[in-house]
Amino acid sequence: MTLAQAVIEGADPEELERAPVPPTYTAAYIRKDEVGMFGRTPHGVNGVDKDVRRSLHVGEVPMPELAPDEVLVAVMASAINFNTVWSAMFEPIPTFAFLERFGRTDPRHDLDTHVLGSDASGVIVRKGPAVRHWRIGDRVVTSPAYVDSEDPITHHDSMLGGDLRAWGFETNFGGLAEFAVVKATQLLPKPRHLSWEEAACNMLCASTAYRMLVGEHGSRMKQGDVVLVWGATGGLGAYGVQLVKNGGGIPVGVVSSRDKAELLRRMGCEHILDRTQFEHLDDEKAWRRLGAEVRRLVGEDPAIVFEHTGKETFGASVYVARKGGSVVTCGSSSGFEHAYDNRHLWMKLKRIIGSHGANYLECAEINRLISLGMIHPTLSRVYPLLKAADAARAVQVNEHVGKVGVLCLAPGEDLGVEDHALRERVGEQNLRLFRSWPASP
Repeated sequence: MTLAQAVIEGADPEELERAPVPPTYTAAYIRKDEVGMFGRTPHGVNGVDKDVRRSLHVGEVPMPELAPDEVLVAVMASAINFNTVWSAMFEPIPTFAFLERFGRTDPRHDLDTHVLGSDASGVIVRKGPAVRHWRIGDRVVTSPAYVDSEDPITHHDSMLGGDLRAWGFETNFGGLAEFAVVKATQLLPKPRHLSWEEAACNMLCASTAYRMLVGEHGSRMKQGDVVLVWGATGGLGAYGVQLVKNGGGIPVGVVSSRDKAELLRRMGCEHILDRTQFEHLDDEKAWRRLGAEVRRLVGEDPAIVFEHTGKETFGASVYVARKGGSVVTCGSSSGFEHAYDNRHLWMKLKRIIGSHGANYLECAEINRLISLGMIHPTLSRVYPLLKAADAARAVQVNEHVGKVGVLCLAPGEDLGVEDHALRERVGEQNLRLFRSWPASP
């Protein structure tokens, strides 16, 4: 029996240990020799479409050796994050630059292929001698922060570590594959009431949203806070809305279509803004209209603005935050060069909070909420690994809501559920809400 077959058939730990590790495995990867294939023009400029279906390949890659503090996970399912899209577009810089730099201390990663993917659920099939708290056969999900535990500052906040890397983006051997190499400090127990694909779609986006809104390093949302959430049905925003509601806040969700607005209502978000009414947010008149609409809906300005869209919205975000409020940002999907009127920041004592990923404790906290059934997956579509490029394309052109999943070794959907009683209490209508999109008329 092959190792992959043993995992699929639910073999016990002894059988998993006996099954040989294959010399190669199937993975979604990009190639170093194709870095210049799209030219230097940014995506979308002058009609350039950097279609990731051209650059993202699925095929056999060599199996790496494990470091002492790593495990080999047989990946049952994974998910697409926007860093996979950036990687396959070779923007803002080719990720092979990260691998070359990492290769100075760990040559395993500096290869001509880069296996992508920053989310995964699966089964531990091998572990290094320094791994103490995990066993072969454990069912796990992965968190995306790849950190150096010998760096003193990581024991305060690993996001400040000098050698912090995003797994599957700034490292090789990511989750969009049959097997993945994962540090022990990335592992968390798989939520028992979720399927493989539901469990795989959460950690990067949910933990990022948790740090932004709830964790001590973010905006520290409190009960009653009005929170403006851009892209409220997207991969990040949908977890943001859930966390705001769960913590006693008042979410104001921004979406770009009637279908997405209906999905937001089904999530229990009462206050919704139509993004298409505020297409051009590049001057103060437009910012004022946006602020007036928020006040019309909830009676006050937002205490927190949940930012990840970047260039197109950042000036408006700074403007509409209330006096003494904050804008918490973790990304710039519409562009990295932000412009805003600084008078509205300093004269009204507002704060801009930079937030990146989540540390191990924050990941454990959000995984606990998911495992308790208090925060739900936002999975909307599922593709097989062989169609990983199509899955990434759906995210690239925003043809999705929530998260797009990828089945790796799992032979089908809806497998891997262990706690059926909890699943019944949580309710299929909550767990599968995003898969009902687009909403029926």
